Amino acid sequence: MVDRPKSEELFARAVRVIPGGVNSPVRAFAAVGGHPVFIDRGEGAELIDSDGNRYLDFCGSWGPLILGHAHPEVLEAINRTAAKGTSFGATTALEVELAEYIVERVAPLEKIRFVSSGTEAVMSAVRLARGFTGRDKIIKFNGCYHGHSDYLLVKAGSGLATLGTPSSGGVPADFAAHTLVADLDDEHAVERYFARYGKDIAAVIIEPIPANNGLLPQLPEFLHFLRDITRRYGALLIFDEVISGFRVGWGGAAERYGIEPDLMTFGKVIGGGMPVGAFGGRADIMDKLAPLGPVYQAGTLSGNPVAMAAGLATMRVLEREDGFTRLEELGNYFEQALRTHLKGVEAAVVRKGSIIWLVFQTQIPHRADQIEAKAIQRFNAMHRAVLDRGVYLPPSGYEVMFVSLAHTEAMLEKGASVLGEVVRA
Repeated sequence: MVDRPKSEELFARAVRVIPGGVNSPVRAFAAVGGHPVFIDRGEGAELIDSDGNRYLDFCGSWGPLILGHAHPEVLEAINRTAAKGTSFGATTALEVELAEYIVERVAPLEKIRFVSSGTEAVMSAVRLARGFTGRDKIIKFNGCYHGHSDYLLVKAGSGLATLGTPSSGGVPADFAAHTLVADLDDEHAVERYFARYGKDIAAVIIEPIPANNGLLPQLPEFLHFLRDITRRYGALLIFDEVISGFRVGWGGAAERYGIEPDLMTFGKVIGGGMPVGAFGGRADIMDKLAPLGPVYQAGTLSGNPVAMAAGLATMRVLEREDGFTRLEELGNYFEQALRTHLKGVEAAVVRKGSIIWLVFQTQIPHRADQIEAKAIQRFNAMHRAVLDRGVYLPPSGYEVMFVSLAHTEAMLEKGASVLGEVVRA
């Protein structure tokens, strides 16, 4: 057992002034045992905690650090921009530059609006869909997480699954009544909803690469079915690409599967590690937003110049270094290394680009209800031992791992080797 006295001291202080000692429940170590590790800094593919212990990081701030920690070009952009002022509550050229950069590379986007988080992006996209269609109901899928806004905290993914909570307190029942929930890959359930409520359904929202309740690969045919049925009934299709956007390619899952959703939501990568989200889509839909249209959405820190600069720097490095080709190579290397070191173990390795999930069961789940309880228990049991050997994994068996451009093949081999040793032990 590795001693972490400063982390323990900080946690003891934190629980006195912060609920549960954390500012996001996914940071709690309740499921995997022990207390959270307090991080002091990051360097490339490594984290260093408050006690000076180093860890090979496969969490990457839950995905956005696609270049690794403290990338020099991102830091230079942040410092240069912050020196001019951290926030103005007014428009800047950087907002326009990043918007142009993204719209040029993501085919379904004609216009985009920046916000400060993925939750805010999805909440705003759903409101816009309702305002555009004049309808109230939405369809979401069991196990897909779309942030913590009231309408979407229904069977909503890993954070709730880790805590054993099917929904959230504080959400009025009549709010949830407007949210229809289907299982992933269940065309018949979606068809039944449209047959009954077709004139009331504003949108179908889905993570096209569900990565918040494990990594649950979907058949392309199912996603194309959603595109067809929403068009048939005059509803909108929203792709929540907060994780997959700019992770599996420039155009995200929409490009990978050849589908043009009406609206897309983003977060994570486009801010280079800063708090950023965005939503965008067809111009006729986006122009319903205030100040042009009747759908209100606002944010004092939306388009924050420091965050825009970090996002632009990240995008430019990815483009210059052919980042997605390299990330595909690194992701594949890690996948094969894990398979080698876990050979003979009851485990499945699931990968989409640089997003990887290790689940301790032989069947690859495609829906939330196919994840076996024993698989999560096995992950929880080995997490602390892996951490003590210098490998930092997300503290939940429902969460995915991320590979960054800062990882090397040697680092990936080390991570896979440690996982194999601990599991076999």
